[in-house]
Amino acid sequence: MRLGIFAKTFAGTQPLAVLGAARDAGYGAVQFNLACAGLPSLPADLPPDAVLDGIAAAATATGVELAALSGTYNMAHPDPAQRAAGLGGLGVVIAVAARLGIPLVTLCTGTRHATDQWAHHPANAEPAAWADMAREMAAALTLAEAAGVTLGIEPEQANIVTSAADARRLIGEMASPRLKIVLDPANLFEQATPDQARRIVAAAIDRSAGHIAMAHAKDRQADGRFATAGAGIVDFPAFVAGLRAAGFDGPLVTHGLEAAEAPGVARYLKALL
Repeated sequence: MRLGIFAKTFAGTQPLAVLGAARDAGYGAVQFNLACAGLPSLPADLPPDAVLDGIAAAATATGVELAALSGTYNMAHPDPAQRAAGLGGLGVVIAVAARLGIPLVTLCTGTRHATDQWAHHPANAEPAAWADMAREMAAALTLAEAAGVTLGIEPEQANIVTSAADARRLIGEMASPRLKIVLDPANLFEQATPDQARRIVAAAIDRSAGHIAMAHAKDRQADGRFATAGAGIVDFPAFVAGLRAAGFDGPLVTHGLEAAEAPGVARYLKALL
């Protein structure tokens, strides 16, 4: 496994500075966001070649792998026009990923909440919400397949896909080898005891085995508050061991932390890897 971090953990809009900060904090890979190059996360148009060349040059100069690129938008937004705009931006992100040789574009499966794509809505469980999200995913996969890029969906308690079982259901419905799972143990539950969390995470690894493109390293307190990796109730030694036993050897990317916390989290996770 390779240790990575969200590039947006580090302030700035110059890729060389952002990737250099990631390297100096102890990380060899990033989940990149175009905001780190002074662009919208979902641009309306393909960025100029000079900007994309600058991102590639920064990765080469720092030796930091661009393991994934964020293409997140609300795939279940109640307004079809909002979904269409998001899909348009995702198409640009997919084209950028192909141009830069980034293998994975990360997504969320969205929510019926109209103003916050990370907020739960009661209508998320309705069949119509799943159907709208699935239509978006099918369209996104058409773009990804043409570009030779893989899409990664992350089970989130507030989104349509809440569990590894939901993710496997969607993968089965899409029937595309270009759809994979981003597994974040802290997003598999809200409130739990350490033993309950351990069982939930272990079951999710088993259910996701063979379909995991990336793992995330974020933690959660028993009362539901998020925490940096190693500071909550997620059993990270067991999580890493479970991933390894399932045959996963891809990037383990941490997030949900401040830049000043990044070196300490890198040391903690490196000891497990």
